[in-house]
Amino acid sequence: MTQVVVGENEQLESALRRFKRKVSQAGIFADMKKNRHFETFAQKRKRKEIARHRERRRLRNRRRRF
Repeated sequence: MTQVVVGENEQLESALRRFKRKVSQAGIFADMKKNRHFETFAQKRKRKEIARHRERRRLRNRRRRF
């Protein structure tokens, strides 16, 4: 669980920024988005396959530059 202690003279905006940074570093938003809707096995397999192709294309383009 992510927790931020607000200092006595600290502004709310800065505490909110620290909280958002901690939440994003913990990966809570990504996990929340991933579990937002039920995904069948076929949909999950398709999503991972697309991600693999995207990663391969990115690596291939990176090799071509050098």
